Amino acid sequence: MDPTRRTLLKASLLLPLAALLPMSLISSFAWGQATAKEMQTLALAIHSEGGPHRLEVEVAETASQRQRGLMGRESLPEARGMLFRFESEQSANNAFWMYRTLIPLDIAFIDSDGRIVAINTMQPCESSSPSDCPSYPAGAAYHSALEVNGGYFAERGITVGDCVSIPDEAGFCQPAD
Repeated sequence: MDPTRRTLLKASLLLPLAALLPMSLISSFAWGQATAKEMQTLALAIHSEGGPHRLEVEVAETASQRQRGLMGRESLPEARGMLFRFESEQSANNAFWMYRTLIPLDIAFIDSDGRIVAINTMQPCESSSPSDCPSYPAGAAYHSALEVNGGYFAERGITVGDCVSIPDEAGFCQPAD
């Protein structure tokens, strides 16, 4: 039997076995692979009374990247985070949740001028049912959201009204009105 025919035969035998796997396992594997390869990183700075605080963040720009977020991570380095970007302003009622998220996180909701308009601390949800996990609405309209380790903002005195900038994109904070 030639090698090509042998490969085709093996594939035809394994394909029906893949159908027996839970779809969530298949999709999460494929989704995780795509997310890891396509996720862009940026350096950003949060400007507060305590000075600039620099972070390296992964950028979640697509719906699937935003939905996955930091799910499944067992840790997050101190100066790292995830920036969720949206094409348009998000309602104050839009919320984040912690389903399948293993570590406590702080989230800052950021307006189109780079100002932090709300901050929440979110605890991991241990439920296997997404409907049992609490959601964390912004309470103010926002264009992006920044997730970092739980306690990060309080430890550094970062508060509502502080500014987030992305120097590589010519994003610099302007004085507050």
